[in-house]
Amino acid sequence: MSNLRFTVNGESNSTTQFVANARHFKLVVDEPEDFGGTDAAANPVEYILAGLAGCINVVGHLVAKELGFVISKLNINVSGEINPDRLLGISIHERAGFQSIQINLNPETDADIVTLSKWLKIVENRCPVKDNFRNETPVRLSVEKVYR
Repeated sequence: MSNLRFTVNGESNSTTQFVANARHFKLVVDEPEDFGGTDAAANPVEYILAGLAGCINVVGHLVAKELGFVISKLNINVSGEINPDRLLGISIHERAGFQSIQINLNPETDADIVTLSKWLKIVENRCPVKDNFRNETPVRLSVEKVYR
């Protein structure tokens, strides 16, 4: 199968708010008031955690179907720890990103624990967003001056 391309484009509305367009969807990114934002939307790292949970949801249901069981409801709790010192320019010794992420899945299903353990291993292996946390992905930033 050929590679799939996903694209998000957007514009800064303020020092903390960014409005993105993904296909025909509008995504607003903001910071809480105590971080200088207006608290109009989730912040970038919350979107990362939501993206991880959403990916696990899709892969989880897909794998359950492949294994022959149904998940009637899936609760997913994702939390992560970030030290803000690098972001705030206080230290260059800390990572800017997540130091750890915890994911708890609570499926409502008739599947037994042996099947769920197998399911979890497959979901972990096939989730593209989790793969981006596990492996280094080349990211290239560039800048272009706009003249008016």
